[in-house]
Amino acid sequence: MSTKTTIDRLCEHVGQSVTLQGWVHKTRSSGKIAFVIVRDGTGLCQCVIEKNEHTEPFFETATHLSQETALEIAGTVRADERAVGGHELDTIGLAVIHAAQDYPITPKPHGIDFLLKQRHLWFRSERQYRILRIRHTLVNAIRSFFNDNGYILIDTPIFSPSAGEGTSTLFAVDYFGEPVYLAQTGQLYVEAACLAHRKVYCFGPTFRAEKSKTRRHLTEFWMVEPEIAYAYLDDVIGVAEDFICSVVQRVLSQHRADLVELGRDLAPLEAIRKPFCRLTYDEAVEILHGPKARELLEADLTQKNARIAELIAQIEQLTETQRTAKKKWQQEKAAQDIQAAREERAELEEQVANIPHHIELAANFQWGSDLGGSDETIISRLHDRPVFVTHYPKEVKAFYMRIDRTNPKRVENFDMLAPEGFGEVIGGSAREEDYDRLLERIREDGLPQEPYEWYLDLRRYGSVPHGGFGLGVERTLAWLCSLKHIRETIPYPRMMGKIYP
Repeated sequence: MSTKTTIDRLCEHVGQSVTLQGWVHKTRSSGKIAFVIVRDGTGLCQCVIEKNEHTEPFFETATHLSQETALEIAGTVRADERAVGGHELDTIGLAVIHAAQDYPITPKPHGIDFLLKQRHLWFRSERQYRILRIRHTLVNAIRSFFNDNGYILIDTPIFSPSAGEGTSTLFAVDYFGEPVYLAQTGQLYVEAACLAHRKVYCFGPTFRAEKSKTRRHLTEFWMVEPEIAYAYLDDVIGVAEDFICSVVQRVLSQHRADLVELGRDLAPLEAIRKPFCRLTYDEAVEILHGPKARELLEADLTQKNARIAELIAQIEQLTETQRTAKKKWQQEKAAQDIQAAREERAELEEQVANIPHHIELAANFQWGSDLGGSDETIISRLHDRPVFVTHYPKEVKAFYMRIDRTNPKRVENFDMLAPEGFGEVIGGSAREEDYDRLLERIREDGLPQEPYEWYLDLRRYGSVPHGGFGLGVERTLAWLCSLKHIRETIPYPRMMGKIYP
């Protein structure tokens, strides 16, 4: 009697007969034996089919299974450390549920635009499978940290009557004839809730109409935002520090093998320990103006140019191999390697073209400007741990941030930059608890007072020092997995010009 099970539970059925339900990932055959690698949503398993009197009714079918064909396959479980997933199935039965024809995402390399249009199918690739499962663990780790530390979840609205993070990135919506906006943040709403529950958080989608196509930007992304009453800047930074340590350790403990398969160097993640580095904005500016920033970028330029030269030679050699190879699989392998090398070369050439501009931006950085992506990359690469940059000029930060009582030109805020050049993943601050100062900031920013009357009420009735931060799930996942582009971190990425599917 065969027991239905899943690949992740095959260790419980060694020596037993089981049935798997899944899809064909890969196949290969050689005369009297066929190998079918099946995926079922929990893992991969190689199913071995030897041609004999028992398998003859379905052996021919097995040798011609197409990629992503749905099937049931039965057999005896055998432990094998060399096999994918650590177990194999000695097959005794196979039934096709649905034969897939001409599956568009074949094992050969594909361009990113093509893959984005096929995002609904791209999920099935090993790389995307691993990334989205790590995302699940990250989201679970986020919720667990706050739930286990006395925070109350507050669901905040998607429709907002006013800006939370500046008016230039608002998505306007017609709300029964009245203009409203897709939420940039839930922060203002959880500020109200923290005065009822002391420690709260919201977790949901947020929207920014930022016309950017960089690797760090999405127009729709997920953010968690805790808010804490009776808290000052150092208190909030302390929570952020503990939070990051907790989620990194959780992802490492549950996805070490997945991260390795993604090509992630684990050493930088294993080094995430308190205390993190702390810099003031002024100290960050000094770094950008100093010799280390230039030396870092000039070394990059040398290294990347050397790699480009290697790739040019490699492409020439592979082209010759493709021309002279006698076997088709050798020609196909060479073609795949050529495409991969060309893509790497194109990416490096673009980076090389940008490096002189980044050197210039760093050297000429003006005090009072906000840190840009290239500035954050330089600062974070010069540290082996996350970096808190604090006390920015008030003109480049949001109206709700608390004015530094020792220097009114600055606010009590922080950005946390992830190491290895991944830049900002957290932004937070102490909130302005003084009614008069907050009203002055609203007016300085040219915002209408009426939509913020409810927010000002929080300073009229029982105002206390409080603060919080926001962490972007996608940027954090890109850092944890060491991904080049944020588009791989969310099931259906929304960017400028990308809305399908």
